[in-house]
Amino acid sequence: MHRSTAKRRVATAAPQAAIVLKAPGGRDEGTRFSFALVAFMRVTAAVWIVQGLLQWTAVLGTGAGGLSPFSALAPPAMVAAVFFAVVDFVAAIGLWLAAPWGGVMWLVAVGAQLLVLVVMPGFFDHPLVTGLVDVALMAGYLALVWFAAQATDAAG
Repeated sequence: MHRSTAKRRVATAAPQAAIVLKAPGGRDEGTRFSFALVAFMRVTAAVWIVQGLLQWTAVLGTGAGGLSPFSALAPPAMVAAVFFAVVDFVAAIGLWLAAPWGGVMWLVAVGAQLLVLVVMPGFFDHPLVTGLVDVALMAGYLALVWFAAQATDAAG
């Protein structure tokens, strides 16, 4: 048996960015909307981290007499608090990374917030403000995604 001393080559593909900040060939036609989308995602991620922290303080915090306010919640509100405590952080991480799954998770979180606003109106402290901000952020995100995709398609 003859062993070859040549090194094996493994074909590896270069990693692809989730959001393209330069048009093909190095041109910058699509950069403006892509940059705005990433900036929007990062700012929204910071807001969702704060929301997640607030949900965790509701779940883990202690109230008067050593009792957690969480234990006083109705079971559906307990489920919603734990759901948002987890999903808000997952969505925030995905948004910060500007990953496509982050946008999807964030849209799921926003959709769930809007559903909870209808089903459990007393769950959020300021339901009208929460609903309006959620709808405005969702519309802004979808518009930026559309404009970034159009600019990238036009450049390529």
